[in-house]
Amino acid sequence: MTLYAAYGTNLDPARMGERCPHSPMHTTGWLQGWRLTFGGEEHGWDGSLSTIVEDPIEQVFVAVYDVTDPDESELDGWEAADSGLYRKTKVRVSTMTGELTVWTYVLDAYEGGLPSASYLGVLASAAESAGAPDDYVAAIRRRPCRSTGL
Repeated sequence: MTLYAAYGTNLDPARMGERCPHSPMHTTGWLQGWRLTFGGEEHGWDGSLSTIVEDPIEQVFVAVYDVTDPDESELDGWEAADSGLYRKTKVRVSTMTGELTVWTYVLDAYEGGLPSASYLGVLASAAESAGAPDDYVAAIRRRPCRSTGL
């Protein structure tokens, strides 16, 4: 088993249960010195995709999962890591019980562009389901976005 930090749609325990059924949530915490942003507008969801970038004054709420090797392979497919859309990187997560070194996905594209309103809704709901603080969820919902006309 290896520890994985989810910050986007994979924050949702139900989604992770479908994608990685043998990989339970271990804890939640914060990526300090990183911020949630968007990029790769041309790749999906009618807008930009979530990613993280280093930023000394920000932090990102994450759920840490104990991921089995087979589930990690499945997750790589879901995140298009095998095609190079996302790449894996090691990060440190601050939890209530100390720091953990884990891996996460980072979009391999330029930062910029707007996510769709529906994608932001999915991200906010996922964060809420994982137990993110109300102000963090509200900040996701307030982010600028593009309307999909739905």
